[in-house]
Amino acid sequence: MNRCEFSFAGQRLCALGSGALWWPDQGLLCVSDLHLGKSERIARRGGSALPPYENRETLTRLEDDLSNTKATSVVCLGDSFDDLDASFAMTTEDRLRIVTLQAGRTWIWIEGNHDPGPVEIGGMHLSEWNCSGLTFRHIAQPNAQGEISGHYHPKVRLNIRGRSISRPAFLLDHARMILPAFGTYTGGLRSSDQALTEIMATDARAILTGEHPQQIPMPR
Repeated sequence: MNRCEFSFAGQRLCALGSGALWWPDQGLLCVSDLHLGKSERIARRGGSALPPYENRETLTRLEDDLSNTKATSVVCLGDSFDDLDASFAMTTEDRLRIVTLQAGRTWIWIEGNHDPGPVEIGGMHLSEWNCSGLTFRHIAQPNAQGEISGHYHPKVRLNIRGRSISRPAFLLDHARMILPAFGTYTGGLRSSDQALTEIMATDARAILTGEHPQQIPMPR
C-alpha cells in the first residue's frame, strides 16, 4: 500500500496515496470532504450537467482503502455530502454501498459546513471527536493542538523538470494537520493561498498524494 509514515502529536500515522489518513494503532481510517452528490446538487440548482458517477468512484476508492487497511473505525471529517438534500437524493445502490462499508465498523460523521444537519444514514453524527490526544473536526481552529481537519481541499503546485504539476496534499505542522479532499468532484486550494499560509506554521510540511506519497516543505 502506498503510504508515507510520520509522527504527529505523539501518534504514528500514515498518509495514504489516496488522500486518506491511516492510524494503525487505533485501526482508524480518516477521510475528508467526500462531497457525495455534488453532480446532483449542481444539476438541482441549474448548473452544468456533470456525469453522475462521482459517488460510485469515491465509494470505490474508500472501499479499497478499507479493504487494504482492515480498518475497524472510520471518521469522515465533514462535507461528506455536498448538501443535506444530496444525502436524501442518493440512489438506493449508493446508500446500500455505504451501509455495507459501515457493517462491523464504528463510523463517525463529523459535521461540515455543507452538511450541518443530521442525515438519515447510519453512524454517529458529531460536531467533533477526540481520541488519544487528537481532535477531529471539519475546520481548523485557532490555537489548536493535535487537530486533524479538512475543509480547505489543500493542493500543492510544483515545477518538475520544467513541467508544472498539481496534487492534493496533506498539510501538517507541530499543532495541526489538514487533509486533502477525498471526493472525486472536488477542487482545491493552493498551499500558497493566504488562508493556508496564515494558519500553518512557517516550518509546515506537505505530503503529496499519488502513487508515491512524498513529504516536502509546504510551498508558500
